[in-house]
Amino acid sequence: MLERLPGWLNWARDTEHARRVTILGRTPVFAGLSRRLLARLAVQLFEKAYAPGEAVFSEGDPGKGLFIVLDGEIEVVRDTGQGLQRIVTFGPGTAFGELALIDDLPRSASALATTPTRLLILYRSHFEDLVAGDRVIALVVSNNLLRLLAGYVRAANVTRAKAEAAAAPAPAGDGSTPPAAR
Repeated sequence: MLERLPGWLNWARDTEHARRVTILGRTPVFAGLSRRLLARLAVQLFEKAYAPGEAVFSEGDPGKGLFIVLDGEIEVVRDTGQGLQRIVTFGPGTAFGELALIDDLPRSASALATTPTRLLILYRSHFEDLVAGDRVIALVVSNNLLRLLAGYVRAANVTRAKAEAAAAPAPAGDGSTPPAAR
């Protein structure tokens, strides 16, 4: 009788597939999707291993997909002309490069593996096919991407406001000497 089970049921018994579905469910881009839809999404992902120091993508490369860390660690860096500046580090279960699901503009930074790393990759073309075939996935993921983008804009505004405040001249005092300087 077990031989007659549909092929998709094998996914349910596959521990690695179950792990991928769990990780996808914790990824903000896919939050709110049912396990069934996450399982459907999981089979669209490509897995790739990276050695320490290997580039996942480089600053200026076209954005081709979203990356999810299965194992290992990724460091996102920018070349400042005076060396590499670390922006953020991603560990297992985190996603990065989600803007590539929206457009294929050049990457604003480089991503490098710092340890032996396995990534799941959702290429934009696969994502577009998936979204075109399922309205629920399209709506949920679009709303999640909008929330993420709004968060990025807010964070950039706070950073800019802090930088402007730090660069602004100190307000003129009443001309008196501070007590500690007397």
